[in-house]
Amino acid sequence: MRPALQPAKYSPANEIVALQPDFADPVAAADFPQAILRFRNDRWASAVGLDGLSDEEWVAHFGRFAPLEGSLPQPLALRYHGHQFRVYNSDIGDGRGFLFAQVRDGAGRLLDLGTKGSGQTPYSRFGDGRLTLKGGVREILATEMLEALGVNTSKTFSIIETGEALERNDEPSPTRGAAMVRLSHSHIRIGSFQRAAYHDDRALLERLTDYALTRLYGEAPGDNPPAQLLGRVVERTADLAASYMVAGFVHGVLNSDNINVTGESFDYGPWRFTPLWEPGFTAAYFDRDGLYAFGRQAEAIHWNVAQLAVSLRPLVEAEPLIEQLERFPALYAQAMTRRFCWRLGVVETNDASAMIEAAVRGMIASGTPIDRFFQDWRGGDPRGGTAYAGEEWAGFREAIAGFEASGAKDHPYWADASPCSMHIDEVEAIWSAIAERDDWAPLHAKVAAIRRMGDALGDAPPLP
Repeated sequence: MRPALQPAKYSPANEIVALQPDFADPVAAADFPQAILRFRNDRWASAVGLDGLSDEEWVAHFGRFAPLEGSLPQPLALRYHGHQFRVYNSDIGDGRGFLFAQVRDGAGRLLDLGTKGSGQTPYSRFGDGRLTLKGGVREILATEMLEALGVNTSKTFSIIETGEALERNDEPSPTRGAAMVRLSHSHIRIGSFQRAAYHDDRALLERLTDYALTRLYGEAPGDNPPAQLLGRVVERTADLAASYMVAGFVHGVLNSDNINVTGESFDYGPWRFTPLWEPGFTAAYFDRDGLYAFGRQAEAIHWNVAQLAVSLRPLVEAEPLIEQLERFPALYAQAMTRRFCWRLGVVETNDASAMIEAAVRGMIASGTPIDRFFQDWRGGDPRGGTAYAGEEWAGFREAIAGFEASGAKDHPYWADASPCSMHIDEVEAIWSAIAERDDWAPLHAKVAAIRRMGDALGDAPPLP
């Protein structure tokens, strides 16, 4: 069973000031016509001591953005650059969001409360700084599903409907607006380091490196802090890439400004869960070359981490950075084994890689959905009658025979006829109920179903 998050007392922080004055710009939130509370994540609010807020207080802080006592006196729009589909862009930053506050959980971990759709900033360019309500609903579904599947992800903390009618080119318009707050283990991106390197700001690079090591990883800088940090990012992002694959998830926009140096997944735009193990499956209609396709996500993340290494070069020679980068493929393979066995509910062995290869071949050849496979083979024992009796599954049947069960199957979830999934048709149906009838019941029911699956799976395995 997934243990309950530990309740904590409210513990404000403002560690981000260590990166000023050249890291962020003070900004103000938009003055929205309305502020209607649509979603509050009390499970995670309890973990940072904010569950005691009344709905009115919640709206004041996360819809009107009154400062949280003891944290940041004013929101900060963060400055960063990034490679977007491998093209460098120096004209970006927090264009429709800002860092609203910092808090600590019960273990003392520093967490950010960041926004999306909170208004224009100096980096909005021609954008309106807003978020559609549909985008907020989609972010709830993405983060809840990923958290349940063991992915290290930001948490959707709050959704406030703003009463604005927004125009969008790629969705039916006008559409309803929202302001979202996410809880994340920092918003320091690879693109944050890229911007400092672009401006030849060695002092900021050093502050960023120290901040990431000491505030985010809880480590004292050693003899070579840049290589030390890069090593941690390599470890975390290799695990992130593997977790996407085992979850059947496609982020859609794995630009370097969307890769957090803590290895935490965040910022969900055109995401999808692929029903089948289809390496070429893409989430974004504009990803015409499949750069961020399902099967290329590890490559994309590794490439982005290499850009972090390039950004750190003003601080250190290349060789120790290259040594850290070269660890990625082996760490990714290890993470794939660890996470695949965890979701399957079997004990990891030296033969696991061959078993996983056989499972993937079976899913591809038979057209078996990813979620269906993991449900049917939980603990290494098949269910589903003759569904896995064909020749396409012969290799997997042989490979799995020697594996012992590790995950419990006594949770009622494992007796369900169908696995909990999150494919595009269901996402659209949940949104249609809201858009057409203002019916939020399907969303709440889905969140409950996802959390039930998460309870059945339990916690994902930690990094070794």
